[in-house]
Parts: sequence; C-alpha cells; structure tokens
Amino acid sequence: MKFLIFKLFISLIILAVALMGGVAYFGYTHFKTPSTNAVEKLVMVPKGSGIMMIADQLKAEQIISDSYTFIVASKILPPRDTIKAGEYQFQPHTSMSDVIAKLKKGETYKRKFTIAEGLTSYTILEKLKTVPDIGITEIEIPAEGSLLPDTYQYEKNETIVAIIARMQAAQKKLIEREWPNRDQNLPFTTIDQALTLASIVEKETGVAEERKRIAGVFVNRLRQGMPLQTDPTVIYALTNGQPQNGGQGPLGRRLLSKDLEIDSPYNTYKNIGLPPTPIANAGRDAILAVLHPEPNDFLYFVADGTGGHIFAKTLAEHNQNVANWRKIRSEQ
Repeated sequence: MKFLIFKLFISLIILAVALMGGVAYFGYTHFKTPSTNAVEKLVMVPKGSGIMMIADQLKAEQIISDSYTFIVASKILPPRDTIKAGEYQFQPHTSMSDVIAKLKKGETYKRKFTIAEGLTSYTILEKLKTVPDIGITEIEIPAEGSLLPDTYQYEKNETIVAIIARMQAAQKKLIEREWPNRDQNLPFTTIDQALTLASIVEKETGVAEERKRIAGVFVNRLRQGMPLQTDPTVIYALTNGQPQNGGQGPLGRRLLSKDLEIDSPYNTYKNIGLPPTPIANAGRDAILAVLHPEPNDFLYFVADGTGGHIFAKTLAEHNQNVANWRKIRSEQ
C-alpha cells in the first residue's frame, strides 16, 4: 500500500513538473516569438494604467500574443523597473521581450517639430496649429521675440499653451545665460533691446557667416546716432507681424519707396535707435552675434545678388554698391 502511495506521489510530481515545463515552454514561446502584428503601430500607455489594462491593450493591438505571459514576465524578469506611461512606437513582429524592455526603459515615441529662425510670433502660432496631434487651445499671440526657434519634442495631445511656454522658457534660459558674458560698451543696456537688435539681424541675412558683421554695422550706427534704416522693420510696421499673403513674402510684393514714409515707431528710416520691440523671434546664433558683434568700420551693406551682402564704410562706396545691385536685379 505504501509503495502504491509512493508511486502515485512520484507520478503526481512528474505530472506537475511536466505541466510546469509545458507552461514554461508555452510562456517562453510567447515571450520570444515575434508578434503577429504586421504594421508599425503607435500605442499610448496612459498614466495610472495597471499592468492588466496595459496587457489587454497590447493584446488587442496584436503587439503581444498572450496577456498572462506578459504580466508574469514584466513582474519577474529584469530589469525590475516599472512600465512607464507615454506613447510608444512598435515595429512589425516585435517580440514580447523587446516590448517589455522598451516599456520599462521608457523609450517613448519622439514627436518633434522645427521652428525656423526669424518668424514672427503670429506665424509661429499659426504653424503650431498645423503640427499633427497637438491640442489646439485658445491662446493670445506670444510677445514678439519671446520664443526660441529650434527643434522641439512633444507628446501627443500636448497643448499649444504648454509648447509655447517651453519655447519661452528655452529663450529665457538662453538669454539669461549669455547676457552676463556680452561684450563691453555695447550701445544697448537691456535684454529686450538685445533681442530687438537680434531680430533685425536675423531678418537681414540668412548667411550664418554674416550675422556678426551685420550686427557690427548696426552697433556702429547706434553709436553714431544714425538711423538703422533697415527694411524688415518697415515691413513689420506694415504687417504688424501678421502677414496673410499665402507665403508670398511678408508683403506679397517688393517694398516701395512710399512704404518708407509710414508713420510708425518701427520705421527705422524715420526714427533713430531701436524699434520698441523685436520684429521677429531670433535664433541662438543671431542673439550671440548681437552680444558679440564683429568689430568693424562698416556703416552700410546691400545685397550682392547671391544671397549675401556687400559692405561699405562710406556713403559713396555704398551708393556704387547699390547701383551695382540694381543692375543685377534688373537683369534678373
């Protein structure tokens, strides 16, 4: 009798081991086998989601093949980190082991957008409204010059208000870090004035190597009490920073001589000194150019027909350069 009981006991142990082995094999197979999902998918794991909810969500999306295996594996296998909320991108046929590793490392999908230098705050706000999966909320046009052009990452459904706040914080951090290191004896005394001049430099040239030189020209003019006489400030006066011409340039036409007579504090042909505010949002390089302008004797510059400019120290030399530019433009 005892022998029979012992034999039955052994048989039960063998059966249990076999069952456990089968379960382990079943789980391991699901754990390592690529999923049946055949397309790239984005899945949002909301904050506060329980492990069962996450497993069911991934199973429904065919990212994993078995919820139970996922739950057990995520709890007992290293790393012991918890699954992090966020939006995740899963490639076709990703294995469960890779899915768990991605979720525990928090390798969320990086959405991003880029804002070019020299755009007005109105234009930036309009561009943000076209970025995919951004939460559109009511917001006033940010202060001109308060946003830092750059490439930014964002989360799905993040609001424009939050994104604008990040862009303003980035600009504030940059200028407050660089302002104490500025060159001495510059002809402006406040951060706002520096950003105003930087916005003008940004609008005057798209050639990186010219920014410091053009900043130097405007610094020379400010020191001598000369009007800056820069077209972008007149354009800003005409548009109030809100061009609505379908992208055909800020005015949709060339600036005319009569435009230079507009009565506006932004008209630097009629007013000496800087405009009352920036006329656009300057990038990092333009801001640094204004804080560290090139020491030079130039007082004038005009387009050279290739995207850059020709610089002059005297009005006579400048007038000749202007005549050459007009000839090039007429031939074009």
